[in-house]
This record gives sequence, C-alpha cells and structure tokens, in this order.
Amino acid sequence: MSYEGVCSNGYRLGNMTRPLTLVRVVGTRPQFMQVAPLRRELARRGHRETLVHTGQHYDEAMSRLFFEDLCLEEPDVNLGIGSAGHGEQTGRMMGALEQFLVDNPCDAVVVDGDTNSTLAGALVASKMHIPLVHVEAGLRSSDRTMPEEINRVVTDHISSLLCAPTATAVANLAREGLSEFTVRTGDLMYDCFLSFKGRARREILAQLSVEPGGYFLATVHRAENVDDPGRLQAILGALAALDLPVIFPVHPRTRQRIDGSPARSGNLGALRLVGPVGYLEMLALEAAAKCIFTDSGGVQREAFFWGVPSVVLREVTEWRELLEGGWSVLAGWRRQKILDAYESLDGRYPEVPSQVRDEIFGGGRAAGRVADAIEGLLS
Repeated sequence: MSYEGVCSNGYRLGNMTRPLTLVRVVGTRPQFMQVAPLRRELARRGHRETLVHTGQHYDEAMSRLFFEDLCLEEPDVNLGIGSAGHGEQTGRMMGALEQFLVDNPCDAVVVDGDTNSTLAGALVASKMHIPLVHVEAGLRSSDRTMPEEINRVVTDHISSLLCAPTATAVANLAREGLSEFTVRTGDLMYDCFLSFKGRARREILAQLSVEPGGYFLATVHRAENVDDPGRLQAILGALAALDLPVIFPVHPRTRQRIDGSPARSGNLGALRLVGPVGYLEMLALEAAAKCIFTDSGGVQREAFFWGVPSVVLREVTEWRELLEGGWSVLAGWRRQKILDAYESLDGRYPEVPSQVRDEIFGGGRAAGRVADAIEGLLS
C-alpha cells in the first residue's frame, strides 16, 4: 500500500493559508522521540505547537537528558502528575489538561501512541469538541489485558484524524470501520532515528568495557513483567544464563523491583545492571549489540532499524511486520522460551535492506506527511 497524498475523507493536504495553534500532549520518553521530527516540520511551516508534558515519566534528570539529546527545548508546560494507578493517574491528567485547554484554546490536540497520557489527552479533547489527531494510530496486539491496547483502541475511535505508521496499521483501522479518518504517514520514530543515528555516542562502549558484537542489550519495563516477581525472576534468570555480557540499563522503578526480587540476592551471571542512559547512548548500544532482549515496542523497532535481531519479552507485539519478516521473535517471560528464541535467531538473522525499512516505516518522511494531514483536516 502506498503512502497517501489525500485523506480518504476528501481533504486536500498541505493547503493551509494561516498558522495553526496545536497542543501536543506527551508523557513518556518514546513520545519525546516522536516530538522531535514533527515539531521541526510544524515550525518550518509557521505553525505553533505547545508541548504539554503530563509528567507520566517523572524522573526530571532522565526527561531533561532526552530533551537535550533530541535538541528540543523544555516542554512549555509540565503538569507534574507523576506515578499512580491507571484510574487515578489518568483522571488527574484529565483534570489538569481540561483546565489548560480552557485557558489556552487551540485548533487541534495531537496525541501519540498508547500511554495513559495519550488516553487522557484524547478524552479531554473529545469531550471539549476539539479536533483530535492520533499519531501512531492503528496498532493492535489483540490483547485487551494490556492497558496500552485499551488506550490505543479508545483513542482511535474518538479521533478526528488517524496517522497510521504502517500498512498493517491502516488495515487494522479499516477492519474497524475507520478508513475515512485514516492516512498512512510512516513512523515518526524512524524519522527521529534517521536524523540522530549519526550522532550515536559510541564512547559508551568503551565506558562499559564492551566490544561491538561482544555483548547483548536488554530492557525490561512493562508492568506485567516487572511487577510480577515470578516473571521478573524468570526473565533475569534467562538473561543471566547467556554466554556474553548483558548490558541492562535499568529504570529506577525497575531497579526497585529487581532489588526486592529473590534473583537479586543470587548470581546475576552475565547480567550487568547499569543506570539509565540517554537516547544517543542507547542508539550506540543498540547498534553494536549482538542481540537485543526487550519488552519495548520502541526498542524492538530500533533494533530493526539497525539490523540487529531482537527477542521480544512479551506474548504478543503490535509490530507484527517484524515477526513476519523474521527480524524479531516472541519469547514471553519464561526462562527456557527466552533462551530458545535467541537460539532460533543466532546466526540466522535475515538481512534488512534499507528499502525494506523505508517501505515499512515511511522512508524518513513521516513528519511531512503528518503535517500535511493535520493541515488537510483543519483547512
């Protein structure tokens, strides 16, 4: 399926005659990556984007580091919501966002992905009858036990414009009767990757005393993995049993769970727990890893962008193209399944031609297509 220049609802794209005022609601580090390319494109066209950080990822130093790496100014507003249960956190975000939008009228609200910040921004915009744009729309894991799946489905069905990153996402939205509102744009995270891969800070390898191809990289952050002691112990046990060092940048919340787990008092084997790293350090670690073990959809994609195999520590993934091409393998959380998944990839990883990456994820032109689609919606 090709990339579209005209929305299926008939809007001609890219014909704005006045600057737009947009509010972009973000709350997590993967969303910050998607801010960078679109923010530059909107500014180039003379539009005003107010960036509202809900505070969902609330570690100030980590957030600041990501903004510095991405050459972004600090958010215009930080609501400082912080951590809480899903209902409480989303409700507090909604109250703060509603007041902000009352005080700061805009032409449209833009939300990204599938977080509680996404859902809060979407519900408030919908109830206030403000046009809603969902970037990274149409992803489906078909697992309604995942809070992310609920967030993305609800957001898609109340949005005015759905910016789908892949052909699979477009097809998912068509099955749900949402083709009228859908434009295939490509993936803003791929745009960001292409812009910054040349700046990857490779000195991190020397700092960690590892060589290219001589280590594995791991990230584990999802609640179903880190909040379940049995799952966490099984994942740590599998990683510890690998035959090369496993560099594991650990988020502070995950670190608390690991320190309280039975595995922490035992032999961590190959595992090397390190502090959180910035975006540019993470790019370098991904590029030089022999294999990446992750429960992050963003890291799974970045592994593919670099041409590095990935073992996905989940039972399902919304990025199914990467499974179908043999570039990722689902492993879940059980120790032996993780080790078996790696064995299935070791030495048998298919090459990733650049044209394949470009076709799946948009060739680095997603920001322009998203901006075109927003202009078309509001023209």
